[in-house]
Amino acid sequence: MRRLRLVNKRVYLRVPQMGDWREWAELRHISRDFLTPWEPTWSSDSLDKSSFRDKLRVYWLDWRQGMSYSFYAFSRETDELLGGITIGNVRRGAAHMGTIGYWMGEPYSGKGYMTEILSSALDYAFEELALHRLEAACLEHNEASKTVLRKVGFVEEGKARGYLRINSLWQDHITFGVLRNDARLSAKGWIEGKH
Repeated sequence: MRRLRLVNKRVYLRVPQMGDWREWAELRHISRDFLTPWEPTWSSDSLDKSSFRDKLRVYWLDWRQGMSYSFYAFSRETDELLGGITIGNVRRGAAHMGTIGYWMGEPYSGKGYMTEILSSALDYAFEELALHRLEAACLEHNEASKTVLRKVGFVEEGKARGYLRINSLWQDHITFGVLRNDARLSAKGWIEGKH
């Protein structure tokens, strides 16, 4: 698990590690004003090392239980942390589905990285995890997120009232879905360290 890398043209995704804390905290700090309109309210200690350690424990436990798969995304050219993505709320049985959530550091926004990150995560979810469906949701006025979801193959499916508590308010979201056999943008990359 910890050696797993999903490689695309300009980015690679890997499992978060304790050594990422300082870079993660710095990127989140400088991107705070950019991110807070789209995320749950940050706690006062959200960037602390101990909170990061707790977050990693949850990531690893969820991974081992097959419930959620979190990755950080890095530039292949510079190895700089760009953002993160999670294939979460994984359900098996009759559903075989999960939910995609992601964030991008402000300095890297609008440069096409999230398209590559999402396409790599979709390939992993459908090909390695054998999921049938992925869902995503974004705030109604988040045009950038709607655009990137459509670009990789998600289809708008509806509106969920009071879907998530974002920036201290229960807010409506536009919901999207993509099926394993839908036409979509594939990473055409490769996976290292699967075993």
